[in-house]
Amino acid sequence: MAHINFQNVGVDFPIYNASSRSLKNKIAKIATGGIISSSPNGVVVRALDDLSFHLQDGDRVAIVGHNGAGKTTLLRTLGKIYLPTFGRADIVGKIGSLIDISLGIDPEATGRDNIFIRGALLGMSRSYLNGILEEIIDFSELGDFIDMPVRTYSSGMHLRLAFAVSTVLRPEILIMDEWLSIGDEGFRKKSQARMDELVSSTKILIVATHSRELVLSSCNRVIWMEHGKIRMDGKPKEVTDIYFG
Repeated sequence: MAHINFQNVGVDFPIYNASSRSLKNKIAKIATGGIISSSPNGVVVRALDDLSFHLQDGDRVAIVGHNGAGKTTLLRTLGKIYLPTFGRADIVGKIGSLIDISLGIDPEATGRDNIFIRGALLGMSRSYLNGILEEIIDFSELGDFIDMPVRTYSSGMHLRLAFAVSTVLRPEILIMDEWLSIGDEGFRKKSQARMDELVSSTKILIVATHSRELVLSSCNRVIWMEHGKIRMDGKPKEVTDIYFG
């Protein structure tokens, strides 16, 4: 049974060996989120501050907030990319992350080789990938280009390959930074059907989004982030009525 329990979780990013005062002033002018403070060693940016919530099977959670509010840092902490600086994060269940589906793609390697490279980063064994290789190639619609270097691909072809590999897993906890929909009209329908299948099979969905439509149609809970903190945590309509206005 998948679940996520955050208790007073915070994430700090220390910046060492810099002039605390000048750097703090510079960051303060451009930062839209988080808390900036000085330490004897430099500047500390607190990206997440005292987050507490519990997610369980059946939760479909939208993360909303302005740019810099801490949404991506929260997703990366949920995906175990970042460890909490303080507090406790208990995450039980197989995690699938679609935050950056092109991560690890080597432009000099062929599409076929990149299926194994990207798949390995997602935790898939070579034997497992061999068993689903033709399925991935067929879904990507790359044809003979699958044996060409990725640097010869158009941006759309690159995304089709990355999407085809990244969505073959069926995780218990699915983490997304915006809903994925790629390609021309024909492939977009395929990708939408694949996403619907993936979401319906996962136990917990967490998606950062700026879309009110997506929140109301696909989620049963919304966490509103602001300056690294949770401003509101509730049902989609009550949160979106305030957040979107």
